Amino acid sequence: MKIEIQNKKGLTTTLSIIIDKKTIQEELDKKLIELQSEVSLKGFRPGKVPPNVIKSQFGKAIYGEVIDKILRESSNKALEEKKIKPAGQPKIDLKTFGEGKDLNYILEVDSLPKIDLADFGKYSINQFSLKIENKLVDEKIEEIAKNNKTFSDKNEKSTKGDLVIFDYNALVNNQKFEGSEGKNTRLVIGQDLFLKGFDEKLIGVSKGDSLSIEVNLPENYPDKKLANQKAKFECKIINVQKPDEIKVDDNFAKNMGAKDLADLKTLIEKQISTQYKQALDSILKKEILDQIEKLHKIELPKNLVEQELHLMTHHLKKDEIEKNKNKNTKIAESRIKLGMILNEYGEKNNLKVSDDDVKAEIQKQIKGMPGQEKMVVDYYQKNPSAAQSLKGALYEEKIIDLFKSKIKINNKEITIKEAEKIITEFNKSEKNSPRHENDHDHNHDHDHSHDHQDDVVKEKKDTKKASKVKKVSKK
Repeated sequence: MKIEIQNKKGLTTTLSIIIDKKTIQEELDKKLIELQSEVSLKGFRPGKVPPNVIKSQFGKAIYGEVIDKILRESSNKALEEKKIKPAGQPKIDLKTFGEGKDLNYILEVDSLPKIDLADFGKYSINQFSLKIENKLVDEKIEEIAKNNKTFSDKNEKSTKGDLVIFDYNALVNNQKFEGSEGKNTRLVIGQDLFLKGFDEKLIGVSKGDSLSIEVNLPENYPDKKLANQKAKFECKIINVQKPDEIKVDDNFAKNMGAKDLADLKTLIEKQISTQYKQALDSILKKEILDQIEKLHKIELPKNLVEQELHLMTHHLKKDEIEKNKNKNTKIAESRIKLGMILNEYGEKNNLKVSDDDVKAEIQKQIKGMPGQEKMVVDYYQKNPSAAQSLKGALYEEKIIDLFKSKIKINNKEITIKEAEKIITEFNKSEKNSPRHENDHDHNHDHDHSHDHQDDVVKEKKDTKKASKVKKVSKK
């Protein structure tokens, strides 16, 4: 085997490799002998088929298999001999080959760059904690109370806010349709949750009343033929109930799953804090990763950038790819750069993610989704790539924790209003950045694992979830 460096430019090395025909013939002979014990042909006893017969029948396939093996083994040997640590798959260009000839091929390979890791001791970053005001907790509890009203029978005519229970039969152009019948339908007057304008026509009804209501079916009605059509509902009022007075006390708290009112307030405070913390932690993580990327200047292997670019854009049309080529190339470069840096820190600090770590994280997800345990387990069993992606995310979290231990952390207590402002501004800046437009979780095999651009929790939207639950979780 003869190995020569033909060219070296930056991270790219071009090698010329020659395997003499004698070595190739020896490998072919070995393969023929191996097949002799396996091949069964009509007219020959098992294991007794002559090599020349095997060669005449399977010669091309045998040669191809042997060449593949030689290319694989000789490439690895050449890289090892020249002390080249490849970034991704090398490119092979066959120059001369064929039975009875030397094998001559060109191996083009990009090397992983040397990364000089930065010292983070002199850098600092803000980490926010929330000051939850009592007023906000009280407002959230009032919100929960409003969404968990109880009702009692009423002997008077219905008014706004009352619960009306009724049966109905509906017709469009004197014809029944799917969904035209309903039993024990429950509507709170004023919420307008059935058909637009329907519940206001229930004002003034009493138990036992019968009435006709005409309203238009919605534009987005599943049956397009019925969309916007006038429907006539014949209604029979089963009952009318008024909302009970809301008493936010220990009994109310117990109905919500808490020990008492003080415990409910503690749980709500924790719930609010957790929801905002997720967003603020995502911002902290993003700032750390941005800092890491800025502090390192490295040459990138072009083949890894090309691979990443392909993964990002392969589903797009040619004109879209061409139009955004420069922007997407920069994004691909950023991802590869950050992934390589993170991987280098992980290796230097012997950070690993075990199968037990992955199992523990899956168990954590299961606990956070009561009643959906089987769905979570099935998802990871049916999607091995999801477990691999999770492993990459956990690896990154370990590296982030490492940085946190090295960077000076400025702990700052902020109010909910201040937190909302920070989150809003961050989300705005992310949406306006090119990276945000094309971002995705990715844990490809570049000799590194990373999914570094997590979306931040959507501002106030998630905090409203607390008001929609019937029971407050203590988990």
